[in-house]
Amino acid sequence: MQGTLDEQLIHLFQVTRTIAIVGLSPDPSKASFGVAQYLKQFYRIIPVNPNYTAILDEVCYPDLKSVPIRIDMIDLFQRSDRMPSFLDDALSLAPLCFWMQLGIEHPGVAASLEAQRIQVIQDRCTKIDHQRLMVLGKL
Repeated sequence: MQGTLDEQLIHLFQVTRTIAIVGLSPDPSKASFGVAQYLKQFYRIIPVNPNYTAILDEVCYPDLKSVPIRIDMIDLFQRSDRMPSFLDDALSLAPLCFWMQLGIEHPGVAASLEAQRIQVIQDRCTKIDHQRLMVLGKL
């Protein structure tokens, strides 16, 4: 996609309907919980964590391939070295975007996904960017 990163993110936030949040924790002190709670105001969130059956009043799935609906964005709260373990599922699900949260990067995984025309965002926070571009930007 062409345009500045901000233009790309605005478009992504406008077309996204469902966000699978991998590594979502039910602990309110965790970043993933706060981000998911915020995003739930705007999107259908899909918790993905094998240790729980529900988070934020949503059914929690053990892995990405178990999610029975279309995923527009995969938002990952996992260590960088774990990114390759999500590559095959991401390629088969073909989301609009594979988003690695703050502090998470994996150039090899990014290149593989981008080669299949899946947008990759690394080392950024969905909540921070959404607030900045979609909420505060409209004031």
